[in-house]
Amino acid sequence: MDAPSATAITPPANTHGKKEFVPPGPVPEVLSKRYRIERLLGVGGMGAVYRARDLLREQFGDPEPWVAVKALNDTFAEYPDAHALLYSEFALTSRLRHAHVVQLYGFHTDARCRRAYITMELLKGPTLDDLISANPEGLPWEQFREIAMALLQALAHSHARGVLHGDLKPSNVMMAEDGLRLFDFGLGQSIGDRLPGLPRLSRARLAAWTPRYAALELLDGEPLSAAADVYAAACVLYELCSGHHPFSRLTARQAIRMGQDKTLEPPPRLPRHCWPALRRALAFEQTQRPDIPTLLAAFSQAAPSLLHRVLRRP
Repeated sequence: MDAPSATAITPPANTHGKKEFVPPGPVPEVLSKRYRIERLLGVGGMGAVYRARDLLREQFGDPEPWVAVKALNDTFAEYPDAHALLYSEFALTSRLRHAHVVQLYGFHTDARCRRAYITMELLKGPTLDDLISANPEGLPWEQFREIAMALLQALAHSHARGVLHGDLKPSNVMMAEDGLRLFDFGLGQSIGDRLPGLPRLSRARLAAWTPRYAALELLDGEPLSAAADVYAAACVLYELCSGHHPFSRLTARQAIRMGQDKTLEPPPRLPRHCWPALRRALAFEQTQRPDIPTLLAAFSQAAPSLLHRVLRRP
């Protein structure tokens, strides 16, 4: 997983007369007397994901009783309001019903260890990070187009349902056995007042997104918006079809200082008709970026055949 920037959460001072916060205990071998932890799958800046066996499913003869369990990592779990962030991730993601978004099962708490956790489908397959590493010259057009379409369809559905991802990057997208999955909405939030009842943690206190995929306005402390998801998606797509980050893995602020936006070239394997929309999506000024449906429309067009290209030459 990419290492996120330092998390800026501070525990609030204890208020007189209120019960003092007790940090949770370690993750037990069996959560809630139901989910037996088998092994750790990965650890990010805030969460840890485990492979677990659902003992209830197993009891009733389910041939595939395995699930993924996401809990806060040990450091982050010590903060009093951290479980609100985990619930917010569950509430946002559970509102999405799409073939290319991870499927969540439930939000739970274990009274013995005082831990909250999410259960979800267990995914198997490489992340986009793995594909980028294995294809240093970029993916072939047809393979890239299939991935780009699935990712943009997932984001279009998410935005239409009022949900922003907030931390889109290659390691948060997996090519599962039955297709792409977008996951980890831990830094996501609702658009405007679409979901007003959800807990909203201050972005001034939490800045854990991955810097090289973060839009300039996020680095400058502005609120998360759909345009920030567009920028992150554009960075991921450029990296997939070229084999390298559009701005040499620099942050948007660093790239501006070095003038990299002025020398950005289209990936050689990307059809020419896709480049204008992708180039606009990589703009540092958020008002210049297209929306996700515009990007989706650009990548939906098939690349012109060789004969067609020859006939169009002057």
